[in-house]
Amino acid sequence: MTRTYTLKKRAEQQAETRQRIVEAAVDLHGSIGPALTSLSMVAERAGVQRHTLYAHFPDELSLYLACSGLTLERDPLPDAAAWQGIEDGGERLRVGLLAIYGWYERNADLAACVLRDAEYHSLTKEIVELRIGPSMAAYQDVLGTELSKTQHAMLRLALNFFTWRALVRESGLGQAAAVGAMIQAIGCTTESS
Repeated sequence: MTRTYTLKKRAEQQAETRQRIVEAAVDLHGSIGPALTSLSMVAERAGVQRHTLYAHFPDELSLYLACSGLTLERDPLPDAAAWQGIEDGGERLRVGLLAIYGWYERNADLAACVLRDAEYHSLTKEIVELRIGPSMAAYQDVLGTELSKTQHAMLRLALNFFTWRALVRESGLGQAAAVGAMIQAIGCTTESS
């Protein structure tokens, strides 16, 4: 019985250590960005030795997967399938963009650092493509139904985190006003407009 208790306690401690490491990495990725975050910095922030970090995460890829997994577990990206039943294209776009912009608002600091670094840091780019790419493709498909080529280009712009940031954070528009501006730019209207 003592051995079982000891093994269980040890497993709990390992899980807690692993969680501390992932939390430390997420904090650093959201403040200085993944490209500037070293494994030594993560270990120091988590209060562990580097060999302990490597025991849980043998490489940066495994750590990045854990970080992105935790982030999306806590606040999943909006599900485009929820908007497919909205027949009016303008209304579907409004509902979708409001959901996406809400996610951007809740995750602004982390998203800004990660998406910035994905422009030049290959591992970050790989993780962004893996974790966010499928959702962005679904958004394009569901929200882009019946749009022209030019309207699709504007939809891409509307879906971009940095567009949201320019409209909301830098220009001071509220979420609804930012969504309205993008719907107008795309050239869609809702039946209630």
